Amino acid sequence: MRSAAHTDADVAAALAEHRAAMRRLAYVLVGPHDADDVVQDAAERAWAKRHTFDPARGSVRPWLLAIVADRARQRWRRPAPVWDELHPDALVVAGTGPVSADLGRAVARLAPRQRAAVVLHYYVDLPVTEVAALLECAEGTVKSTLHDARAALERTLGGSYVHD
Repeated sequence: MRSAAHTDADVAAALAEHRAAMRRLAYVLVGPHDADDVVQDAAERAWAKRHTFDPARGSVRPWLLAIVADRARQRWRRPAPVWDELHPDALVVAGTGPVSADLGRAVARLAPRQRAAVVLHYYVDLPVTEVAALLECAEGTVKSTLHDARAALERTLGGSYVHD
């Protein structure tokens, strides 16, 4: 990508020349399973943004590797699950007493992952294995998260909270 025109041939040549370095960086950043996807994403991004490359700022290799790093970071940024923004009134607990209303509000105030685990396991009645699949984590993580959530609820509600 020597010229200001950044021809298709220049882009193709740069990607071919530096693909191995791009893959090594992606492998280090995201692991073996996602490295090729990150490199492909980076190549597509470089192709689309080829007009932004400025040879006066450096060679094409660091520019491409910066794009790989950005694409790897994007892999870590997951969109917020829909349950992150649950409205307290949507958490209906069986019963009509003040404890039920308090429990719904307390669940709504849990940390997002705890709230998700509680809602999926206790409200939707999913087994731990399915909660783990939905939260994309290990079953042990779900169990620990549920334990922490129950402890937080017990602290918030005091003696009025009864759990199994």
